[in-house]
Parts: sequence; C-alpha cells; structure tokens
Amino acid sequence: MNPDEQQARIELRTWQLRMQRKPSFLNNFARRVQVRLNALLPEKVHQAITGAIKQMVRGVLFGSQHTTSRPLAEATFATREAEVRARIRDYRTMATAEGAVTGAGGFLLGLADFPLLIGLKIKLLFDIAALYGYDVKEFPERLYLLHIFQLAFSSQHTRNETYRRLATWDEYRHTLPADVHEFDWRTFQQEYRDYIDLAKMAQLVPVIGAAVGAVANYKLIEQLGDTAMNCYRLRHFATEDGTLLSPPTEISPQPV
Repeated sequence: MNPDEQQARIELRTWQLRMQRKPSFLNNFARRVQVRLNALLPEKVHQAITGAIKQMVRGVLFGSQHTTSRPLAEATFATREAEVRARIRDYRTMATAEGAVTGAGGFLLGLADFPLLIGLKIKLLFDIAALYGYDVKEFPERLYLLHIFQLAFSSQHTRNETYRRLATWDEYRHTLPADVHEFDWRTFQQEYRDYIDLAKMAQLVPVIGAAVGAVANYKLIEQLGDTAMNCYRLRHFATEDGTLLSPPTEISPQPV
C-alpha cells in the first residue's frame, strides 16, 4: 500500500469514529428542543417545506447529471484524491463569495442563499462522484449522493443510522425504493433545516450577515466535502480489499 492510501485509511478511521459516536447529553438536549419546535409548526407548513426542498433537491439532482463530467477512468487513487481536494476548494471559494454577497444584501437576498447553496452542494457531490469513477446517471448512485448529503447535515442520532446504511451500501442498495418519491424527504428536510438553522438565521441579521454567510458557507462546503471523500474511501477500500474496512470501536460521548 502506498503512503497516500495509508494516510487515507488513517483519516477514514478517525472519521468512522466520529460517525459512530453516541449522541452526547448536548446532542440529546438539542434534539428534544428541535422536536418541540417542529411540533409547534402546523402540518401544512411541514408539508409545504418538505415539498419545496424535495422539488429543489430533485431539480438539481436530476439536472446536474447532464452537466457533470464522465466518470474519471484509469486514474490512481492519489490522483483522484488530489482532484477531489481541488474541486472542494473551488466550490468552497464560490460558496464563500455567494454567502458574503447574499448576507450583505439583506433579508430577501439572504433567503435566496438557501437554494443557491443547495445547488452548489449537490453539484459538488456529482463532481466528486465522477472523480472517484462513479456514474451519477445511474439512479442508485444519485440516491447514494442523497445519503451522503444527509450524513453531512444531520443530528448525531440520524448520522449513526445513515452511516450504517452507507457502510453496508452493497447490501443496502438492494432495499432502495425504485422511485425517488419514496425517499424519506420529511426526515431529510427536517434534519437539514435543523442543522443549518442557526447559521442561516444569523446570516439575515444586518451588518454581520455578510461575514456570517461567508464563514457558514465555507464550513458547510468543507463539511460536505470531507464527508463525501470518506464515503467514497469506504467504497474504494471495500473494492480493493474485497471486504469492507471494518469500523473501529465506537467512542462514548464526552462529558459536558
């Protein structure tokens, strides 16, 4: 095994530990608060938000396949990783600039940041998949991207469950719905909205909106890129070794 793959395995092991960490007291408290806040919203509001995010994500998800490069073939693992890191930097720069502009533009432009950022995130996932050699024109691969998205932007409770699905993807993919409408969009939108609510609400505040928007978008793209890299590393080493890289021992939550 070359040094690049050795380093990737070390980073993957560390990431696996984070994905399997049990929810801490603070995680549980935050989840209870979010559940209560969501319960205050009328069902019609939940349905409207779910429908809006579903259509937004589906539009980007099925449109980006026509603008994504073909899967990168005959490339070394090190080359793929270098290309992916460069692509993450590019999208991070775009998202940072977009967050600063919309954050400085007041309430209406701040609201426009939401669909723009989702578009950048989904397009980044398509590019990363292609660089690792996967064809996003295949329906299961697009659902894989949705699971990566959910893993990156979820509470620790949902993260544990989503990680287990991705860690056993070859088996789990056979249980996937044949229609994207059957995907659990309600959980998807609630987890994503809850994850980014605080940062995005602060982005709407005058004066500090531009700085908050820039920093928040930078970190969100960084989080998504790191998650995607490690998910595809899981698949790479599973293919190379013939068996999935066994997960390390779970970490207990830190005391608060």
